[in-house]
Amino acid sequence: MQLEELVKQFTNKDVKSFEKLYQMYFESVQGIIFNIVRDETIAEEVAQDVFVKAWNNAEQYSEKKGRFFTWIINIARNAAIDKVRSKDFKNKSKNLEAENFVDIIQTYDNLDSKTNAIGIKKFVNKLKDKCVKVIELLYFKGFTQKEVSESLDIPLGTVKTRNRNCINELRILLK
Repeated sequence: MQLEELVKQFTNKDVKSFEKLYQMYFESVQGIIFNIVRDETIAEEVAQDVFVKAWNNAEQYSEKKGRFFTWIINIARNAAIDKVRSKDFKNKSKNLEAENFVDIIQTYDNLDSKTNAIGIKKFVNKLKDKCVKVIELLYFKGFTQKEVSESLDIPLGTVKTRNRNCINELRILLK
């Protein structure tokens, strides 16, 4: 079945299309979330919540605005950021030992292998270096635009412009 037809059935609340899209994208969604929350169990829970949210808001998806994968990844990224910013998550993180952060420090510059389950990394890597940095920080590591601005030492407006332009370049590559 073609992806367009599958997505159309999903927006019409077809359970079988939901199951198929879940199988297709769950690992990638969980990988994106894991890169932000850095906890496998939480990443799995949030990923499941993302699919429920997508199902409940399926009528909001429009192929005119972008691809289904982009839509669900944005939901995942926002859900992961919301989770990290939640009071419950912050309280759990306060009492962690330093050993828990060794892996994060060692692998922080690399995308988790699950993130690349659909091969998106090869397309991102075809972009200019400045685009790769911005997309990696915003979408794969869950930075806010302000945090990217501070991390790369560039103005916030530049981050917003690069994000928009780089995502447009990525869309062209994916066509």
